[in-house]
Amino acid sequence: MLKGTSRRDILKGALGGAAALGVTADAAVAQEAKINPKVRMKLGHQHHDTDPELKIMAALGVSHICSDLPSRTLDAKWSVEGLTSLRERVEKQGITLAAVPLPMSSAPIESAEMPNILLGKDPDRDREIDQICTMIGNAAKAGIFLLKYNLTLLGVPRTAPTPGRGGARYSTFHYAEAAANPKLHSDMPTIAGHITEDLYWERVTYFLKRVVPVAEANKVRIACHPNDPSMGKNRFRDVVCPLGTIDGLKRFIEIAPSRYHGLNFCQGTVCEMLEDPNREIFDIIRYFGSRGKIFNVHFRNIKGHVLEFSETLPDNGDVDMPRALRTYQEVGYDGMIMPDHVPVIEGDSKGALAYAYSFGYIQALLQTL
Repeated sequence: MLKGTSRRDILKGALGGAAALGVTADAAVAQEAKINPKVRMKLGHQHHDTDPELKIMAALGVSHICSDLPSRTLDAKWSVEGLTSLRERVEKQGITLAAVPLPMSSAPIESAEMPNILLGKDPDRDREIDQICTMIGNAAKAGIFLLKYNLTLLGVPRTAPTPGRGGARYSTFHYAEAAANPKLHSDMPTIAGHITEDLYWERVTYFLKRVVPVAEANKVRIACHPNDPSMGKNRFRDVVCPLGTIDGLKRFIEIAPSRYHGLNFCQGTVCEMLEDPNREIFDIIRYFGSRGKIFNVHFRNIKGHVLEFSETLPDNGDVDMPRALRTYQEVGYDGMIMPDHVPVIEGDSKGALAYAYSFGYIQALLQTL
């Protein structure tokens, strides 16, 4: 390209020939904008929000984060002042606090912060939901407009890790092995007891009908993480997990229609629901992205498929990750793209090197757009 000459200038200069083909200047420029839209996705991260960690992330190009959980209960850290202090501390390092997790984590129901929401036990359920609503309101007043959460009874079951590239240990799940392992499955139900699909949906609906209007009134988006891993249609520990299926996620986003109700779209977890992830995931991104339901992306790759997979570094799995990122761009997604669940590598304390590698990989892909 000549110095001082923009892509748009070159495009317009070529329009004499285009006009002969019936292509107008406006149409050609519009097509150029469609092919090369402005990239608005941000390199993000989650949980690691101490000042030293923030300094490192800022140096590596991370611009937005989801913080650690402020507190398991509604206390001073969830006050407007507490959340404002958290946001300002992050911003001092040149990073935007884009999201905060609610005390509805991926822990199994036995150790959940607010278990009664899915146990359906009143009046404790209403008390916990009221606390969530207060947290949403306080977040808005503190200038935080995205909150993420889980609706899980089982936590994140895994079987023994498997060896990966360079001897790394990949987090792995094999349903048949898990179902036969009395420590993971047996016939022992969770403390929730016998949970049918209808009962699960009843409790999820009760929560959403109470909480989504509060989120909408405060203009705070609430993003739910899918159940990880998918159990397919199987019952595990006497629980059916419909948020571990694509049909379940489609039903979930329609329960309380609102632009503030959507998904913490964990690409790895969604791929774990599919028979052929590298063929199916792109249309699934389009389905939820075109409806404005992707609020955050865990940009994770896997080897395998539903009921049998291992979690890899982003460049080392079955899914074409550059194509996936282009698909998020195609649907107009403008939020965080963050690594998630990095492998365990000998000598890599707390996954620091694996995360740094993932940051660089994602940043490079963003630049190619």
